Amino acid sequence: MEIITGVERRRRWRLEEKLRIVAELERAGASLAEVARRHDVSRGLLWNWRRQVRNGLLALPPVAQFLPVQMVAEVPAPPAASPALPRRQPATAEALIEIGLPDGTTVRVGQDVGAVALRRVLGALRR
Repeated sequence: MEIITGVERRRRWRLEEKLRIVAELERAGASLAEVARRHDVSRGLLWNWRRQVRNGLLALPPVAQFLPVQMVAEVPAPPAASPALPRRQPATAEALIEIGLPDGTTVRVGQDVGAVALRRVLGALRR
């Protein structure tokens, strides 16, 4: 028998704790009821956490990755493969940022390009 003498409060679970507990459920031979009892969590809450992990709603944020940067004195001319729309060039070569992606795609932007627009373009290229 459990006697509660104070104000009962909701427990706050850190993201890492939730993921660790859900990982225990994925082990071979793990029992939902046993894991719930061991961590003093309701089985329904464990089902919700498990569903959220499987749907990608409960996950650690991605870790930033750094790529090598190479500084060049001047920008090489792009290969003339086919006629394309005229490109707007920044006023000076110093104001140009060139981003080479692993698949060979190159993105050149000037200092007048905002972070939101650049993020949108790079997000579209990753798809």
